Amino acid sequence: MAAVTCVRLMAHQLLSAVDELAELLTDTVDGGASIGFLAPLDRATAVDWWRGRADALTSGSLAVWAAYLDGRIVGTVSLVLADKPNSRHRAEVAKLMVHREARGSGLGRSLLAAAERAAAEAGLTLLHLDTETDSPAESLYRSAGWTRSGVIPDYARTPTGELRPTTIYYKYVPVPAE
Repeated sequence: MAAVTCVRLMAHQLLSAVDELAELLTDTVDGGASIGFLAPLDRATAVDWWRGRADALTSGSLAVWAAYLDGRIVGTVSLVLADKPNSRHRAEVAKLMVHREARGSGLGRSLLAAAERAAAEAGLTLLHLDTETDSPAESLYRSAGWTRSGVIPDYARTPTGELRPTTIYYKYVPVPAE
């Protein structure tokens, strides 16, 4: 596989890439990933969802990275920053997506590492996420040093509508030394 570049997107970049991002989102859902959408996910809904992220990027409550391969977006990951005064030391890792054509290449690990580095550089010390229990993503998080916290039964529906449990993970990230 050629070199992959992970880039943190600004709102205008996200809006310029909304069609590619929508294709990635629909591919991820069509591939069975439980990331908040039911199948079939139509392109217009995917475009609207991505457009809806632009204001959060502008406000700083969301950070999104896109992974480019040969000039095409093949993956994303987001950090959702806490808005309460007592929780500004943490963020949620959300919507880690890898196009089916790029799975198994280490791209998910690269995106996760980019989000972890940015969190540490921003002074965040705790990250958390949830993922469908027994999904392929669980092995990624465990191998990347994340700690399993627990399981919530019947948490979300898969793209096909089946209720499935979710597993909660967390990871402490070291703040870089000055």
